[in-house]
Amino acid sequence: MFFDPETWVAIAFVILMVVFGYLGVFKSALTALDHRAERIKAELDDATRLKQEAAKVLADYKARSASAEREAADIIANAKAEAERIATEAKAKMEDFVARRTKTAESKIALAEAQALADVRAAAAEAAVQAASTILSQSVKGQVADDLLTKGITEVRQKLN
Repeated sequence: MFFDPETWVAIAFVILMVVFGYLGVFKSALTALDHRAERIKAELDDATRLKQEAAKVLADYKARSASAEREAADIIANAKAEAERIATEAKAKMEDFVARRTKTAESKIALAEAQALADVRAAAAEAAVQAASTILSQSVKGQVADDLLTKGITEVRQKLN
């Protein structure tokens, strides 16, 4: 039994453990492990805190993004409504402009027609007077002819004008 190498390894292991216990190696190893566990726990707590902060920042970003999208949609809707209003106003102004121009043109046409009619009547009256003057001057002679001619011309002018 004392000649087996496993026995001597077991005895050396037990002696080594006793020496380690006497020197306080276990206590130092446990203290080091405790410190490491505390450091890891602190890092985990810090990571959890950073994760929560990141979640808050993400939620804030999403809220701002949604708000910006709503604001952009409102701006677009207002711009479309304004464009439609301007188009409607422009159409109404154009229709009013066309109606006024048409009315002005019609009144100018009516005035030109009236003037043309008056010019034609005046020309017809002048032609009738000339014709009557020529006919009467050839058929009637003397003072009676002159009086008749003057009276007839005056009547024709009054009736035609």
